[in-house]
Amino acid sequence: MSDQTSDTLRQQALDYHRFPKAGKLEIRATKPLANGRDLARAYSPGVAEACLEIKSDPKAARDYTSRGNLVAVVSNGTAVLGLGNIGALASKPVMEGKAVLFKKFAGIDCFDIEVNESDPEKLADIVCALEPSFGAINLEDIKAPDCFVVEEICRERMNIPVFHDDQHGTAIVVSAAALNAVKLAGKTLEDVKVVSTGGGAAGIACLNMLVKLGVKRENIWLCDIDGLVYEGRETEMTPQKAAYAQGSTAKTLGDVIEGADLFLGLSGPNVLKPEMVEKMAQTPIIFALANPNPEIMPDLARQVAPDAIIATGRSDFPNQVNNVLCFPFIFRGALDVGATTINDEMKIACVEGIAALARATTSAEAAAAYRGESLTFGRDYLIPKPFDPRLSATVSVAVAQAAMASGVAERPIEDMDAYKAKLRASVYRSALLMRPVFDAAAEASRRIVFAEGEDERVLRAAQAVLEETPEQPILIGRPEVINMRCERLGLEIRPERDFNIVNPENDPRYRDYWNTYHEIMARRGVTPDLARAIMRTNSTAIGAVMVHRGEADSLICGTFGEYRWHLNYVTQVLGSETQYPHGALSMMILEDGPLFIADTHVHFIPTADQIAQAALGAARHVRRFGLEPKIALCSQSQFGNQNSEAAERIRAGLAVLDAAPREFEYEGEMSVEAALDPELRQRLLPGNRMSGKANVLIFANADAASGVRNILKMTAQGLEVGPILMGMGNRAHIVTPSITTRGLLNMAALAGTPVSKYG
Repeated sequence: MSDQTSDTLRQQALDYHRFPKAGKLEIRATKPLANGRDLARAYSPGVAEACLEIKSDPKAARDYTSRGNLVAVVSNGTAVLGLGNIGALASKPVMEGKAVLFKKFAGIDCFDIEVNESDPEKLADIVCALEPSFGAINLEDIKAPDCFVVEEICRERMNIPVFHDDQHGTAIVVSAAALNAVKLAGKTLEDVKVVSTGGGAAGIACLNMLVKLGVKRENIWLCDIDGLVYEGRETEMTPQKAAYAQGSTAKTLGDVIEGADLFLGLSGPNVLKPEMVEKMAQTPIIFALANPNPEIMPDLARQVAPDAIIATGRSDFPNQVNNVLCFPFIFRGALDVGATTINDEMKIACVEGIAALARATTSAEAAAAYRGESLTFGRDYLIPKPFDPRLSATVSVAVAQAAMASGVAERPIEDMDAYKAKLRASVYRSALLMRPVFDAAAEASRRIVFAEGEDERVLRAAQAVLEETPEQPILIGRPEVINMRCERLGLEIRPERDFNIVNPENDPRYRDYWNTYHEIMARRGVTPDLARAIMRTNSTAIGAVMVHRGEADSLICGTFGEYRWHLNYVTQVLGSETQYPHGALSMMILEDGPLFIADTHVHFIPTADQIAQAALGAARHVRRFGLEPKIALCSQSQFGNQNSEAAERIRAGLAVLDAAPREFEYEGEMSVEAALDPELRQRLLPGNRMSGKANVLIFANADAASGVRNILKMTAQGLEVGPILMGMGNRAHIVTPSITTRGLLNMAALAGTPVSKYG
């Protein structure tokens, strides 16, 4: 790396920490504090009631305070990363970063606490005194052997989990990688010879965990800067090192490396030489984890051992051993069951959960975050990536179950399926709202045809459909392309074995399809030749014909191209007097709940009847999510104070709705502000017929609806479910090119509901 590049990266890192606000953390209130009533409840006198409840029952602190989801990251700054003893204050950026990772990956609130105390027993006293404030303690960057002392004292005296991540987090992730590496190498833990460098906290913890998993104590050779740890050695010895003493004479790393199956390096750069690697067993496993420069660079190791399985601590090589795979999720599971400690059973469950996840098919979200990397289980993919959203549900559940089984859970979880669903909802923001839809889809096995079957998002969605629903995906695309991409993406599904394919280039149904399309379109200017061409090239039209012929129950299209182009072919083939597009409805999932927007795509300037039909369709679809619709017909006009063309159409649409009894609340015409602020609406029109905030906004033109939808996506981090094509009997849905794999799965679930239930 050039000096100029290094300076640029350094400045970027500093700017990241400094701007736009110094540091990486802030505190946000979870309750409103807008008036005297709020103040009286948040503080005096109302707060006294919560205090008295906790005095009566200390466990109630979880119900009335944030303690049950609050972790302290505590350090004295004596062993910070590769920087050494830089002191408590200089360690603060690292501890803030740790807190950010807790929040990002597991939704755990966290305070970083940096303590100017080098005496381990005094530091332990300080940590123990923090117990009333926190649900768990994460010890961080405390030098060995002091860290052993601090953790032991805290674990003995405290009734909440205490976890030294440098030790146990590293040990868990290393062990997960080792489990999979040994499996790939065709070896067993019971038989491998392990040579380790580094007798610090992480190194010792890794060896302890490997022994718990099955590695034989006599097969472990521990070396440090003074060579082999052997019985009778006096230099730089600790009780933890002594537990792994081998023999009674001095030896070097080069003396003991011969025949080693696994090299575990947690020491320093260039400790392992290529000539040492040559002495190792066939298919050597090399974990060179020193940062930033490993014990041996992967390319050097592979020059002498091309079949080596290698992991490092760096992000620019495959198999980065990163503690973030562990600590957020082991704490999540421990907090959720009220564990009094984190024991070996919980750690082993964490190891096995991480290892198993790497062997499963890669998630679409991880693939998107690490585009260009191979994420298929193998030599270059031993452990999952940190941004794999399945880690929370997989690892936290395993930890919680282990805590319950081992008797350390004070609040056992009765419904583990519901707990897993809750964790998934914390990762996939749509999961909780989509649950009623998935439940409804589970009642029937419907055939969903995806028009763009070669798209990576569609392929991943097809696998998810097969895993999470009873639906049967059908893909339109070339079989050889689909098969090749499934293999490249590491997907388990294969054409014809797991799902059916329609090949536009060569399908035995081709003649039937173009004849069907020609019959529908013959009086609308489509010749036989044009019908043949469309059935060879237009996958949306092909999918619509399949639904028309009863060979599929619903079509999903639109991952590329313009919405109305797809809509044209869907309407041509599937439209009728009773089924025609009423509008496109998007559910925007916001921080304070869902908000539905219509019509975003179908009618540019809807008529009064189309506005009313959009409201009726929205009411039906909102109920699919277990919600009661509250529909606002929106314009710039407020209850008749303007006579613009848009306001008049909205008023006319309101009149159409008023012409018959409706089983949902609606009101208009009004601004978005009045729709979302009941107090303002009441001032503008006392006694209006809608209660509370509107959850559906119907607009007078598509530009307004689409603009609001996009503003919510881009500035309010709104997550879209949709667009839902209303009025087509659930036989077709047109998505947009920005849709994700998860979005396609959600649309498949929506399409998977029987036609008789929803329009």
